[in-house]
Amino acid sequence: MKLDDPRLFRQYAYIDGKWTHGDAGREEAVIDPATNETLGHIPLLEPEQIRAAVDAADAAFVQWRALRADERCERLLAWYDLLQAHREDLAYIMTREQGKPLPDARGEVEYGASFIRWFAEEGKRTFGQTIPSHIPNAALGTLKEPVGVAALITPWNFPLAMITRKAAAAMAAGCTVVVKPAGETPFSALALAELAERAGIPAGVFNVVLGDAPMVSEVLCKEERVKALSFTGSTPVGRLLLEQSAGTVKRVSLELGGNAPFIVGPDVDPKEAAYAAVAAKFQTAGQDCLAANRILVHESVHDEFVAHFAERMQAFTVGNGLDGEVDLGPLIHRRAVDKAAAIVDDALSRGATLVHGDQSAAPGENFFMPVLLTEVTADMKVWREENFAPVAGITRYSTDDEVIEMANDTEYGLSAYIFTHDIRRIWKIMRALKNGMVAINTVKMTGPPIPFGGVKQSGLGREGGTAGIEEYLETKYYCLGGLGSVSGS
Repeated sequence: MKLDDPRLFRQYAYIDGKWTHGDAGREEAVIDPATNETLGHIPLLEPEQIRAAVDAADAAFVQWRALRADERCERLLAWYDLLQAHREDLAYIMTREQGKPLPDARGEVEYGASFIRWFAEEGKRTFGQTIPSHIPNAALGTLKEPVGVAALITPWNFPLAMITRKAAAAMAAGCTVVVKPAGETPFSALALAELAERAGIPAGVFNVVLGDAPMVSEVLCKEERVKALSFTGSTPVGRLLLEQSAGTVKRVSLELGGNAPFIVGPDVDPKEAAYAAVAAKFQTAGQDCLAANRILVHESVHDEFVAHFAERMQAFTVGNGLDGEVDLGPLIHRRAVDKAAAIVDDALSRGATLVHGDQSAAPGENFFMPVLLTEVTADMKVWREENFAPVAGITRYSTDDEVIEMANDTEYGLSAYIFTHDIRRIWKIMRALKNGMVAINTVKMTGPPIPFGGVKQSGLGREGGTAGIEEYLETKYYCLGGLGSVSGS
């Protein structure tokens, strides 16, 4: 790792303010997906080490929750400042372990840091209520109190921001956290731990555990002292974690799969809409839960839209994220490439048309050249599944009612996009879509102030905004009697 600050590259778990390699001596290699080079190794902890992290978080909770909200705010803001100061190193680590182009990695560091700043301030606004009393001589009200230890299980596609969006909210609320990052991208999480320590965040408040994902998840789900669980990942895994958490009745928030429709109305500029759709589809090489998976285009502008989409897509440069003006990096591993190829083959076997996507130009075995398919139908995997790859499928439609039915034809309900200038059409479609988030005439929709989350099998709860911190707070009601009558002067 070519870092200005080599201490940011850690190959240990972080428990109770200490770097540990674990007791069993087992470890796992972490691979650069662009080059297949081994970046380093991480320990595979045993269940007792995972429970030791919970021990540390549980012990630290007593003092962390006792701090005033402004004191926690100061430590979180110090953490934010350190992320900003080390942005280049953090971005480099991310590009090496995840593969995304370096400019995108820099953007993620900024994005991830913004959640720390937001929740540092939001922690000072966790207000209770005064309730007008219906009980004689009593005062009624509520307080907001932290739930306790929170387990955070995060994915590899956004290895820094998915941690800060959860951890900053939990810590600002007064909770302590045990983070389990994806095994493909652990080094961003460990760099966050190093900077948290430098920021003065006490030992045990922010812990990072590593190991076999099913084992770690099961221990955290079944551990009674873990009072909240937040997971970002696939819907099947989310269902399993929900089941495993049922026995301890913990607070569970899930940000799961997406299969976003991108609806193009008859009244838009086809070129403008096509370029927006390309942007919505191909961020992080399509490995994004917000990616526009099903592009639904009105028949009157379909052909022009496809031509502009293909033109813009063909201009992409695919390669190592460290190399100059690269637009798309590799997929996370070879299995993702094989899955993408299977999705394309399935679509072609069922009648789709391949407009663009010559895989002979791929610069390495973990790369998948962007694909454009037209005449996509609902029986194809590219329609049904969250493809998590640079594979775009376009389908034409005739009426607003038809496109609403098509858009809702999925078990997922995370995000959706609408491009039209007719306010009546906007209102009708937006209200009819079964999605937690809808972007209209823009592909930019995320950030610290917004309540990120989905409906149906895209998850439970919200992250970000004023709703995000509520996932880590309990409401305590009080009734203070024996006050006597109160009269004004």
